[in-house]
Amino acid sequence: MKPIWIIDDDKSIRWVFEKALTRTDLDYKTFSSVAEALNTLEREQPQVVVSDIRMPNGSGLDFLTEIKQKYPDIPVIIMTAYSDLESAVAAFQGGAFEYLAKPFDVDQAIDVIKRAVDESTREYTEKVTLEATPEIIGQAPAMQEVFRAIGRLSRSHATVLINGESGSGKELVARALHRHSPRGDKPFIAINTAAIPKDLLESELFGHERGAFTGAAASRRGRFEQADTGTLFLDEIGDMPPDLQTRLLRVLSDGQFYRVGGHQPIKVNVRIIAATHQDLEERVKLGLFREDLFHRLNVIRLRLPALRERREDIPLLIKHFLQQSATELNVETKQPSAAALKYLSAVNWSGNVRQLENVCHWLTVMAPGQNIDIADLPPELKEDNGKSNASTTWQEALAAEVADALNRNEQHVLETRTQIFERILIEKALEHTHGRRIEAANQLGMGRNTITRKIQELGIEE
Repeated sequence: MKPIWIIDDDKSIRWVFEKALTRTDLDYKTFSSVAEALNTLEREQPQVVVSDIRMPNGSGLDFLTEIKQKYPDIPVIIMTAYSDLESAVAAFQGGAFEYLAKPFDVDQAIDVIKRAVDESTREYTEKVTLEATPEIIGQAPAMQEVFRAIGRLSRSHATVLINGESGSGKELVARALHRHSPRGDKPFIAINTAAIPKDLLESELFGHERGAFTGAAASRRGRFEQADTGTLFLDEIGDMPPDLQTRLLRVLSDGQFYRVGGHQPIKVNVRIIAATHQDLEERVKLGLFREDLFHRLNVIRLRLPALRERREDIPLLIKHFLQQSATELNVETKQPSAAALKYLSAVNWSGNVRQLENVCHWLTVMAPGQNIDIADLPPELKEDNGKSNASTTWQEALAAEVADALNRNEQHVLETRTQIFERILIEKALEHTHGRRIEAANQLGMGRNTITRKIQELGIEE
């Protein structure tokens, strides 16, 4: 079998892969630059390529394009420390087999390489295209999954159902799915089905003819006609009235409908992206949502994480929104302190990203100085967080801490948290007994030798 090629200007990354691949039956070669790999490509070919995306003397995307033109069957895995939507979309549109955000788990990376070897006859022929897109910030593993999905769907017309809490950014994801699809230059029409009264929603969706009802002085095109050849985004689809669910199902089935008061069928070619914060399966069981419509919409399911599931993204989002608000108001961007960022990262954002954006706009307008500290935060935010912290048990706090660590793809979670747990117990026990080890050991239920050893291992200062 041909060797696995590792291309990265970072010597430590090459070393990690060398050590990991040595433990397998896979042969490998490493390169410190794209130019070096391209020169070798003229003489021999790899089985699989693993390449960094940004290097001083050449881009991994450039190499991806080059190798796909010459050898489209060779799988290419793209790595990046810059975990953004553009990189993910560009990598997948360029034909990447997989996209790894640094830092990644080495064992998982080796599994991806082995999978690529197994599927090394798979063809990817599309070229890289970079388009402007609404900015979606997210380095958390949960958001990387969303970026991967958008990248994989960039060549598809498939119906997508987005699940996510209110304010989590469902419309931003829908717009990104549209922009990076074959319909990207066609209309994107959005409608919130929960925000329009039931008696007007039918006309909004399907349009009406003149005289169809009181006040219909002229014919009007509905959202389906406006979205023809493009994408229609149906937000909060779970709140759609039953009779309109039936009409929507018919449109999805045969691609045609009648305007309100109309007699001529209108045929459209529309891609549907739907979104909801509700559990549609549960609504189907309760008879509130048609099961056949649910299956029509549920072709590709995409779950958007709540902000509390991606807390490591909160500082990035705060700085982005503060800069965005400053630009809109033509003022200098305010800078949050480390304490403010830590406090805001611990808030339970019930309104998700939308609530965080509103708070950042409030701070830009209302915070007195250029530096934002905890005292400058909105009063209700501090009150709500205080109540939340007061009602949280230590078990709930531990559960939240472990969940955050797992979402960050942190390794050795049990070991590190056990050490922290033991350190806190021993320090508090020693504080309570004024440093008397035997008393502290008795209260904790451990032996004298054990507490002495733990104090040394954990570096506890008495």
